[in-house]
Amino acid sequence: MSEIMTVTRRMLAERGYENVVTTEVAQICGISEGTIFRYFPTKRDLLIKVAEAWFEEILSLPADGSIHGSARERLRYEVGLALSIIRREPSLTRFVLMELRPDPTYRTMHIYQLNRRFTSRILDALKAAIASGELTDDVSAELLRNMIFGCIEHQTWAFLRKEGDFSVEEARDAITTVIWRGMEAETADNRLDRLDRSIARLEKVAAALDD
Repeated sequence: MSEIMTVTRRMLAERGYENVVTTEVAQICGISEGTIFRYFPTKRDLLIKVAEAWFEEILSLPADGSIHGSARERLRYEVGLALSIIRREPSLTRFVLMELRPDPTYRTMHIYQLNRRFTSRILDALKAAIASGELTDDVSAELLRNMIFGCIEHQTWAFLRKEGDFSVEEARDAITTVIWRGMEAETADNRLDRLDRSIARLEKVAAALDD
């Protein structure tokens, strides 16, 4: 069964989920197509199991790559992880977003629960930042998480359609900056930092006028 899933995942990555052919999977595995359907009733069931195994891999990754860093760095890491996963596995991402998520029964599927566990990594990072007072609680952590994943989907959609590309690093830093600057709690240090940035901008404008 594991070989069937491995071959299917490789074929899915090469061709996209629409072009996975179970007869070819069987030939590569040296088994009959009927053997595949003893384990997986349909091709869709097979692809769902491959996607579930992928999510299990993701969930086994370290929850925080910057344990000794700031709350902002933790959020930056988790946003970057989500973006890098999409870059590594665009075909699986497309299958989940375009084939499974629109399904009326999606919320009853095991993969929905796996996805919830994955998105909770960013949710937990946001909750920790709010609890520590680094971010305000003016907007719920749940809404901020949804905004982040909305940005991620929008930023990567052309890439998933094979119509464009994106930079993991640039998107990660931009999304983190927007969330952090918009929700950062007021302190003496960041008030001074904002003042310094404002002065720098004014000096730049003044220099341009002098030219």
